[in-house]
Amino acid sequence: MLRFILTRLGYTLITLWCIITLTFLLMKVLPGDPFYDPKIKPEIKEQLMKKYGLDKPIHEQYFQYLGNIIRGDLGTSIRQPGRNVTDIIIMSFPKSFAIGWRAIVFALIFGLLFGIIAAFNHNSILDYLVIFIAIFGISVPTMVVGPLLAYQFGVNLGWLPVTVTKSSMSLLMPSITLGLGTLAYIARMMRTTTLEVLHQDYIQTAKSKGLDAISISIKHVIRNSIMPIVTVLGPLFAAIITGSIVVERIFAVAGLGEYFVSCILEMDYPMIMGITIFYAALIILSILLVDIAYGIIDPRMRVSNNKGGN
Repeated sequence: MLRFILTRLGYTLITLWCIITLTFLLMKVLPGDPFYDPKIKPEIKEQLMKKYGLDKPIHEQYFQYLGNIIRGDLGTSIRQPGRNVTDIIIMSFPKSFAIGWRAIVFALIFGLLFGIIAAFNHNSILDYLVIFIAIFGISVPTMVVGPLLAYQFGVNLGWLPVTVTKSSMSLLMPSITLGLGTLAYIARMMRTTTLEVLHQDYIQTAKSKGLDAISISIKHVIRNSIMPIVTVLGPLFAAIITGSIVVERIFAVAGLGEYFVSCILEMDYPMIMGITIFYAALIILSILLVDIAYGIIDPRMRVSNNKGGN
């Protein structure tokens, strides 16, 4: 098990380094710079470039930035002088996370429930209804769902706040908007895997032994059907967190996604790099934790991994 974890950890570090390097190089090929303003005098621009180390050769900037990351320093924002990138992330991420975890809970509960109902009522009205919900959730983007929910339940009916406030109820519409696509994906996946399990030989064997339908459904069908969901749960959660940019714009959430959009428009290099690295680390860490958890649940995965390394 230790070898399995260390191998996955090694892959994680290599992947993160590749993302850092690629992001750094892509920023350098973008046209313009953070101080591209005709009103700024050339001598002032030169001083600013020197202050932030942007006048140095690219390879020197790269190794200097890499060293700073190893020390845990993501740099200082250019557009917000005096504010550390790490402090901005710590301040704004909890708002994005508050929406994200609610969205994943909403998607999991109803996605699994709809998928199971559809599979156990195959080719019925309930099955077709779940398929319709899945198609709708996957096809319609959040930039359409969000304004529709805001208008209907916030403006027309007045049941919920249109913008996010300190009230937990104000997080309901953003969470539903963000989680709808994931709900559809989980429902479709759960329906497919449950139908596959229902046709397995060991299910027929369990029925022949006289086990009741509830025991078969819980111990054999649902337990085995849910395993593929576990493998994608980490990436789905990370995708929801990183995909909240549009939702934060719609519902006026001052979260990390809002900062990410503004720093790209303003060419704030340290902020772009810092948030990109944070998002990448979040996704990679979630995949690592899922791999470890799945390795604990299913020992065959560890065995196959060890054979592959030999």
